[in-house]
Amino acid sequence: MRTIRRRTALTGESLSADFREWFGQPLDEETINQTHQVVIVAATLDASSERIVNYLNDRGLAINALFFEVFDHAESQLLSRAWLIDPGEVQVHAASSAKRGEKEPWNGEYYVSFGESPSRSWKEAVQYGFISGGGGTWYSNSLRMLSEGDRIWAKIPGKGFVGVGRVVGSRVAAKDFLIGDPPALEVLQAGYHREFEDDPEKSEYFVQVDWEKTLPEDQAIQEVGMFGNQNTVCKPVTPGWRATVEKLKISLL
Repeated sequence: MRTIRRRTALTGESLSADFREWFGQPLDEETINQTHQVVIVAATLDASSERIVNYLNDRGLAINALFFEVFDHAESQLLSRAWLIDPGEVQVHAASSAKRGEKEPWNGEYYVSFGESPSRSWKEAVQYGFISGGGGTWYSNSLRMLSEGDRIWAKIPGKGFVGVGRVVGSRVAAKDFLIGDPPALEVLQAGYHREFEDDPEKSEYFVQVDWEKTLPEDQAIQEVGMFGNQNTVCKPVTPGWRATVEKLKISLL
C-alpha cells in the first residue's frame, strides 16, 4: 500500500482546506465521489471471480485484482506482483464511462481536468502548449486516450473551464518531453513530480496541445450544471456534457 506523506499538520477546519493542504490541489466538491477504484488483493482468484472482475471492468467500473507471490532466494525472500488487467486499461474504461443516469452518443469532445497546484502550472501549460498528469497511474493513464487532432476542453477543478485546444502528439513521460530542444523539466518551474521522473508509475506525463483559446485561472468559466469529473481525461456520454460544450463554444470559440 502506498502511503501519502503529510506536508504539515492538518487543521481540521474543513474538508476542502485539509484536502488542499494534504494533496496540494483544490477539492472539486461537485465531482467528489464520482470516481472510485476497487483493487482486490489476493494470492489467487477463482475463474468465476475473474469473470466477474472482467465483466465489471468492461462496463466502466474501475476494478482490478492484484496478485502477490513470495519466493525464497538463498537467505532472502522476494515478493512479486501481477495485475489481472493492465491498470492503464482499467483507467481508460473508467474514464470512458458516464455517470449513472441518462446517456447519449459521445460528441467527440474530450474533457480534461488540469490539477493546478505547486506541482502543475496552468500558466506554463498555456505558454508552452501542453496538459499533464502524474503522481500515480490513476492520474496519468487516461492521457493515453488522446490522439493527434482530438479536441479537448480543459477545466481546473474547483475553478472552471479555462481552455480549448487540439492535441498535437501522444502521451510522453516527463523526462522525454521536450520544449523546443531542451528537456521540459529544465524549462518548467513548477514541480511536475520531477522527483519521480525515473518511476514510470509516479512520473508526470505530458501531451502537447495547440491551444485555440485560453483564459487566466481567475476568469475560468463555471456555471451551475456544467460537467465535471475527477479523471484527468474522459469522453463523457451524458446530456450534461453536450450542454456544457455548447455553452463553452459561445465563450471560448
